[in-house]
Amino acid sequence: MASLRFIRTRIRSVRNTQKITKALKTVAAAKLRRAQDAVVRARPYAQLIDEMLASLATARADADLPPHPLMAVRPPRRVEVVLMTSDRGLCGGFNSNIIRRGQRFLVEEGSRFERIQFSTVGRRGRDFARKRGIETRKDYVGFFGRLRYGQAREIAEDLIQAYEKDELDAVYLLYNEFKSAIVQQISLVQLLPLQPRAKAQPGPGEKGLVPAEHLYEPSRPEVLQALIPRFLAMQIWRALLESEASEHGARMTAMDSATKNASEMIGRLTLDYNRARQAAITKELMEIVSGAEALK
Repeated sequence: MASLRFIRTRIRSVRNTQKITKALKTVAAAKLRRAQDAVVRARPYAQLIDEMLASLATARADADLPPHPLMAVRPPRRVEVVLMTSDRGLCGGFNSNIIRRGQRFLVEEGSRFERIQFSTVGRRGRDFARKRGIETRKDYVGFFGRLRYGQAREIAEDLIQAYEKDELDAVYLLYNEFKSAIVQQISLVQLLPLQPRAKAQPGPGEKGLVPAEHLYEPSRPEVLQALIPRFLAMQIWRALLESEASEHGARMTAMDSATKNASEMIGRLTLDYNRARQAAITKELMEIVSGAEALK
């Protein structure tokens, strides 16, 4: 049985760890509320810009105009996956799940494409790619914790330039979509070529609303030309917000579990300490009684 001093040291160490995990849980909960509010605020704008892009793209197709260069579909030979992870750990399976999904994409789709490369957002993804020798075109670190829309615009501009220079044929975005504090869903979406979602058609027996005609100044093609970079940056911005909220939710859940596990460990160690102390006292009493009997 372990000595009393060793058990006391273990109990003290676990209690200190429990204080740290409890503090991290509190900080993550506070950050989660702010990140969740940011996600909710961004969703309406993202939905409206998606609808506007779909309307302009449909009008362009109806006018028999060639598709925008970022919407033109070409045989996908060179593919890039933008992998979003966190800059820090202690968030459960948040990073390992998204990295595992990226590896699965590499294995399952490797035979379809001539080359698959990654761009990473977050230190954990960058470190993983370097450790495994996976090719990355660009690494973005230090974004999370001080997110700005300009960061999403920077990533979008890099992707647009690479696509227009014919360096890439398709771009996918892999990130954790925020559902709740305990649920994060891995999402793999195609960024380029752009594929605006189709307009919802009224069901049988439903009366569809006739869309109002708009006058565009400047023309529809010019509006579309200006809207597409904004749409792409908004998609990335929303993914950054979703990923940050998911990270805080995963960290809060992981630290809550760690705090509970520390409480259980302290209980077990306290029981072991009491047993060891009882055994030591019993041994001393037996020695005293044996000595007294020997003196008779």
